[in-house]
Amino acid sequence: MASFYDFALVCQELGQTQSRLQMAEAVGTFLAALPIDEAEIAARFMVGRAIEQGEEKRLQISGRAIWKIVAEMTGAMDQSEDIFAAAEDFGEAVATALRLRASDPEPSLTIAEVDRIFHEIAEIEGRHASNRKLDALHALFERCSAIEGKYLAKILVREMRHGVSEGMMLEAIARMANRPLAEVRRVHMLEADLGRTVRILRGGAAASPIPAAKPSPAVKPLKPMLAQPAADVAEAFAMLGPDIAFEHKLDGARVQIHHAAGATRIFSRRMNEITPSLPEVAEMIARLGDRSAILDGEVVAVDPAGRPLAFQELMRRFGRVRDIDRLRIEQPIRLYLFDVLAIDGALTIDRPYSERIAILDEATQSAGLETVRRVIKPTLPEAERFFRDAIAAGYEGVVAKALGSAYMPGVRGRGWVKVKHARTLDLVIVAADWGYGRRHGWLSNYHLAARNEQTGGYTEVGKTFKGLTDDQFREMTERLIALKVSEAHGTVVVRPQVVVEVGYNDIQRSPQYEAGMALRFARIVRIRDDKGPHEADTIESVARDFERQLVKPLAAKV
Repeated sequence: MASFYDFALVCQELGQTQSRLQMAEAVGTFLAALPIDEAEIAARFMVGRAIEQGEEKRLQISGRAIWKIVAEMTGAMDQSEDIFAAAEDFGEAVATALRLRASDPEPSLTIAEVDRIFHEIAEIEGRHASNRKLDALHALFERCSAIEGKYLAKILVREMRHGVSEGMMLEAIARMANRPLAEVRRVHMLEADLGRTVRILRGGAAASPIPAAKPSPAVKPLKPMLAQPAADVAEAFAMLGPDIAFEHKLDGARVQIHHAAGATRIFSRRMNEITPSLPEVAEMIARLGDRSAILDGEVVAVDPAGRPLAFQELMRRFGRVRDIDRLRIEQPIRLYLFDVLAIDGALTIDRPYSERIAILDEATQSAGLETVRRVIKPTLPEAERFFRDAIAAGYEGVVAKALGSAYMPGVRGRGWVKVKHARTLDLVIVAADWGYGRRHGWLSNYHLAARNEQTGGYTEVGKTFKGLTDDQFREMTERLIALKVSEAHGTVVVRPQVVVEVGYNDIQRSPQYEAGMALRFARIVRIRDDKGPHEADTIESVARDFERQLVKPLAAKV
């Protein structure tokens, strides 16, 4: 049984390695030396996943709860501010606190044991579940050394910061299994979870074929395919060519629906199961009868007249399991389907988009299900008119899709391009300032950052205090305080977890920011609880948007 201490040492060494090649080699060698069960676990842990993808929310362990346990256990509570000020991240702060004990416990935890405890915590439900989860976590930290505690905390808050991204982990798995990287990506595309990918690739001889990943409505979701941004409809044609279709881009929540006779399961964009929250969707899909299918679509909140409502109205339904009968009356929804990933037991993701929508139309029409409105092979004027109609109907814009494109789970594929009415970016809140006047007591000026693929961190591109209601300011303050890393001069630095969609007028040069760019007139359009920080827009996307601007404003103070 491999020790968790050895895992922590490898992570520590990775944090001091600059070469991507060396990092992939080190991780691949480490995974290859582990038994298959522990290699599966270690791959998840290494990228900051405590349990299988889509199941993490069952843990319900916050950084604030971890710090309270460790600080009370070590007497570090009075030193919290100094510890966080000196620590480079949350895990290092936990390690510093644990070093205040008279001595470190002898390392005794194994990778498999930590995994078992994480799953046991996730399984705790019912009366006093929160306290029982914390008691189990307290017992775990009591047993760990400072370096083990550091990486336990990092895994639980998904903040590893050693440079091993999901993409690099796939390179490491390819080295571990001596397989072509393209083959590894294909398996991960279908399995979605890194641990399962490791198990499949370690499950046979090096030269044996990869076992086929069969769609199973009762087992697991696939990652959704994503779209690249385009400035306008004309740019979408330039990117994809004339053989394209345009669909309405709805202001709703992405869902993936797995159906087999007698069973329907619904998953969110983040692969969490939300079936109990959307019983009417399951009832609609039941019209497919004995057919099996994996469908991609969007759920939209609507008013009594059937007109689309804001995304935030829909979020009242997601994750809720109580009062559903009342909520489905108070907040009705509509389901629009736009793709089919499998039908009657066969995957369709490798078939061209034109064939998939034909299959989708046949299945949905016979079952009386709705699909998004689409236009196939329009001229540029027809596509621009379709875009204007989408905006007039209350939607975000359109998605252009190449008729010959395959469905690529988890990939921002070249075959899909989104065109929005307003300029928006999905950014991460990395800090916030305390408000004054009417906003006294609230964190109300948010520091916004784009994902930096080069560093693995986040680069600030502006601030905003606009867009939220008073109730949302209060709720956001509570969320950010729970993610607090440090505080100085009225600014609270937080772990990068909260994603917000930010509208802006344009991007200007700004020497005040490391990126040299800042958003002008930024305002929060909505809180993206359906997205994780790893799905935020990149600093490269911001730079491309900046370059697209025909007239770039002169530098100004932000």
